[in-house]
Amino acid sequence: MTAQRFAPIPPRPAPARPVGAWVWLRSRLFCDRGTALTSLFIGALLLYGLPQLLDWAILRANWRPSVEACLADRAGACWGVIAEKYRIILMGRYPFDEQWRPLLATGLMVALLIVSCIRLFWQRWLVLLWLGVLATVFLLMHGQVLGLSPVDTDQWGGLPLTLLLSSLSIALAFPLALLVALGRRSALPAIRAVCTVYVELVRGVPLISVLFMASFLFPLFMPQGFSIDVLLRVLTGITLFAAAYMAEVIRGGLQAIPRGQIEAAAALGLSWWQTQRRIVLPQALAAVLPGLMNNFIAIFKDTSLVTIVSLYELTGALSLALNSDADWRPFKLEGYLFVALIYFVFCFAMSRYSLWVEKQLNRGRVR
Repeated sequence: MTAQRFAPIPPRPAPARPVGAWVWLRSRLFCDRGTALTSLFIGALLLYGLPQLLDWAILRANWRPSVEACLADRAGACWGVIAEKYRIILMGRYPFDEQWRPLLATGLMVALLIVSCIRLFWQRWLVLLWLGVLATVFLLMHGQVLGLSPVDTDQWGGLPLTLLLSSLSIALAFPLALLVALGRRSALPAIRAVCTVYVELVRGVPLISVLFMASFLFPLFMPQGFSIDVLLRVLTGITLFAAAYMAEVIRGGLQAIPRGQIEAAAALGLSWWQTQRRIVLPQALAAVLPGLMNNFIAIFKDTSLVTIVSLYELTGALSLALNSDADWRPFKLEGYLFVALIYFVFCFAMSRYSLWVEKQLNRGRVR
């Protein structure tokens, strides 16, 4: 009887992954009857409205900064209002001859935010870079050094003010929110009560009330002859308001961590702070990243409320530019669309970056 040799069966090739436009359409837009009907309805609306929108916004639009030409032909959009008023919209009431300073400050702020989003630069020196860039931005905007003429903070406005308020409030609110979230889960009743009262009080009022109190009521409690700059008061109000909401998002992530991991850390001899820093917080922050980014986007947009305290950020500068010139006042729609486009670019970039970070954090879970 002859011995038979073992011959392994050759592996079969992996099934081909279907690709192509039809596969994408079927999986995303026509996967079931309800989705298909919704897709067809939205497609019909786009086919009806998109050609009219393009005709109004591009084909029949007036691009010249001439109010007479815009008033003569009202069939299309008048983008000439942007060409005429863009410096006031973007820079607010900042002195015209010195507007290179807020322009340079805006470039530095945007470059700093881009560098902060790159993982290669997540080093300890990034904190020093933030301090250096913020100091440079403040000196550029305020002046009174290196031969720069002084410009009071009540003349700051437009896009530089929006970026400055949103970036600083986010950077200051995040560590405060982290401490408040940990305080709400503290075993000490006094700390837990103080953090709870702070969160409930701030969340119980709208941001516009917080800004009003920070700008008009807070100075009444100051000593006679002592005053705090309005920009600092507004920044403090936005920071405290954002930290209260952010703290609840972080607390939700802390509650999602299984208690067994904390007990295992205690069994290994880790202190409370080591447990939070090495085990709890990395997992909790990764779990609530979408909620945190939602708060960041809300803070960026909520800076438009500072107009009530006479700080003309992006939307306030638009109102200032059009209300002061009656000839261009009928074309507010085009101005608001321009401002909305700026907000969309920044908010969309933040949301896409959030998705990228989520993908990086979930790389180990993907099979």
